[in-house]
Amino acid sequence: MRVNLLTLPSGRLDSGSGTIPLSLTIRPACGLPGDYQCPTDSKALLSLLRRETELSASVLERFEESLRHVVGARLLSVELSERVLTEIGYFVD
Repeated sequence: MRVNLLTLPSGRLDSGSGTIPLSLTIRPACGLPGDYQCPTDSKALLSLLRRETELSASVLERFEESLRHVVGARLLSVELSERVLTEIGYFVD
């Protein structure tokens, strides 16, 4: 399923690990209703994207930079499997 990933910082940067707490919104890319929000952090999100998507390293690097410098980083039209979405807590009918 193609989704848009929208993030907002939800806490302070952990300077020891460099991890940013995030509120992640998953929204269907096709414009249908079905937003889902869940707490995560930058490290877990980037790990998931590296493992479970075919996004290029350069796209992931730009997104990681956006997480650190832009309030409300976005990654649009990302293909995530139903298994991954279910693992996150987003249930697909």
